[in-house]
Amino acid sequence: MGYDVTQVQKTLAGFQYPGGPQELADHASQNGADDQLVDTLKGLDKEQFDGPNAVMAKLSEAGVLGRS
Repeated sequence: MGYDVTQVQKTLAGFQYPGGPQELADHASQNGADDQLVDTLKGLDKEQFDGPNAVMAKLSEAGVLGRS
C-alpha cells in the first residue's frame, strides 16, 4: 500500500514549480503531509521537477503510490 494519489496532490497544491525535492518536502509539510511523505519527497532522486506530473511520475517509479 502506498500514498494516496489525491492526498499527495493536495499536499503539493499551490507549489511554485520548478523546484527540488527539499522545496517539495517543505511545501508538503506546510500543507499537512505526514512525516513519512515529507521524507519520501526529500529523498526523490531528481535535482528539479518542472511540474506535478514529474513528481507523480517519480513517486510512481519509486513504487510508493497507492490508488487514487
